[in-house]
Amino acid sequence: MLHECRQTLKLAFPLVIGQVSQMLLGVADTVMIGKLGVTELAVLTFANSLFYVPFVFGIGVLTAISVFTSNARGSGDTAAGRASCRLGVHISTLLGLLLFGVMWVFSLNLEMFGQPKEVEQNTELFFMIIMASMVPALMSMALKNHADALDRPWPPFWIFLGGVLLNVFLNWVMIYGNLGCPAWGLEGAAIATLIARIAILVAMFVWLYRASGLREWVPYHWFRMPENAETRKFLGVGIPASLQMICEVSAFSAAGLLMGKFGATAMAAHQVALMCAATAFMVPLGLSMALSVRIGSANGAGEFHRLRKIVVSGWWLGAGWAMIGATIFFFSGEFLASLYIDDLSVIRLAALIMIVVGVFQLFDSLQIGSVAMLRGLHDARMPAVMGFVAYWVIGIPVGYYLSIYLGYGAVGVWCGLAVGLFVACILLVPRLWKLTR
Repeated sequence: MLHECRQTLKLAFPLVIGQVSQMLLGVADTVMIGKLGVTELAVLTFANSLFYVPFVFGIGVLTAISVFTSNARGSGDTAAGRASCRLGVHISTLLGLLLFGVMWVFSLNLEMFGQPKEVEQNTELFFMIIMASMVPALMSMALKNHADALDRPWPPFWIFLGGVLLNVFLNWVMIYGNLGCPAWGLEGAAIATLIARIAILVAMFVWLYRASGLREWVPYHWFRMPENAETRKFLGVGIPASLQMICEVSAFSAAGLLMGKFGATAMAAHQVALMCAATAFMVPLGLSMALSVRIGSANGAGEFHRLRKIVVSGWWLGAGWAMIGATIFFFSGEFLASLYIDDLSVIRLAALIMIVVGVFQLFDSLQIGSVAMLRGLHDARMPAVMGFVAYWVIGIPVGYYLSIYLGYGAVGVWCGLAVGLFVACILLVPRLWKLTR
């Protein structure tokens, strides 16, 4: 098992760092917008609550690239690997455009979400620019998944990290009006994100074509129409995986919308706690990506005797990180919150929420690792059902009851999320153990 742990960590390390660097893009926006005021931070919370549901839907569909490319790599089938990459780019482009159109309609009716008036009035333009960045973001994610599955995670890491640094620089220029640029505030942050994501996409294409040893795995003809059977097989894994992911993320987005009932301070505290929790989550997420690739590669090569060893190593690594994350949230909540905003009421509420975040670290790590490994085995439909039950049948109703009827407010909402993660964990872990028997 120690051998499997080392192999998983070898692949996971750049993926974890890459995911954390991507999260830093959101952290940079939160810190830099937080300096504008509580209302502006509440706008960011509201916009992100709407943005991340369709964005994660797209990311979930594109996880099929990791599955099929790793299967192709395990069996040495370069044609199948090229087809996986090409189809992933096609689907990411179409999805990005479709989701932009759908969310544009929602942006015209923001009053339906019942947010504070000052938040609603400042959201529309910021939200639409962020939604436009979804197209290059999904396309670059498709290329990154393909490279990761080919065990080439480091170059995409440096490219995405460069995009984060570019975004921070452009935030400084466009939010505050430096280097002769007008001070565009919120809209400046959105434009900076759009430019950074386009730059990442261009850099990924350039690298893939120039990288040595990858030419056989990069499509020769990007505009070749895929076969219907190929598309159905891809979506048969991608859509259920996406639905499972969206059940979890939409629960957190619903929590963000529910915060509107408790005012701008609760919304700002929720955004701060969410950014801290999401940053910590990037570690088990990167680990889960490595586990999905390793399970898919072993499955594609017919090395079934290795499956359980990979599973157990993944659980141990996830649990180890969970203990570290829980300790940080229990003892450093106020310090972490103070890095984002100076408002004392927001800091204190965010610190209380982060105690709940510390509690669910173990559940979160085990469930995300388990669902990723199930996806590597082409098992995505039942985990999607389990995710819906955990988050929407149990988690959100519990959070609503605790926050509204028992009066726990913002903390009650997060307690409901913790219950949902616990239920997901106890449903997914036994299923993975059974399927790798």
